[in-house]
Amino acid sequence: MKYLEEVKTLLIDVLNLGPAGQALNADSPLLGSLPELDSMAVVTLIGALDEHFGIAIDDDDISASTFATLGSLAAFVEERAQ
Repeated sequence: MKYLEEVKTLLIDVLNLGPAGQALNADSPLLGSLPELDSMAVVTLIGALDEHFGIAIDDDDISASTFATLGSLAAFVEERAQ
């Protein structure tokens, strides 16, 4: 997955996960599993993804499945960055 490590790094930075974030992999559940990923953090993360990857993410593009796992989030970014 092309953007997995970049998305992971951004997620660790935005959520301030520190060293514990390094254990995340493509199958790691996000929404509902990371207490740091609340509604405000999702908004902040979307803004960071927009800025870092130069993509535009509309509210209509976002669903719970986008944030199901680190892999699903990276796949979403990869699709948008095309």
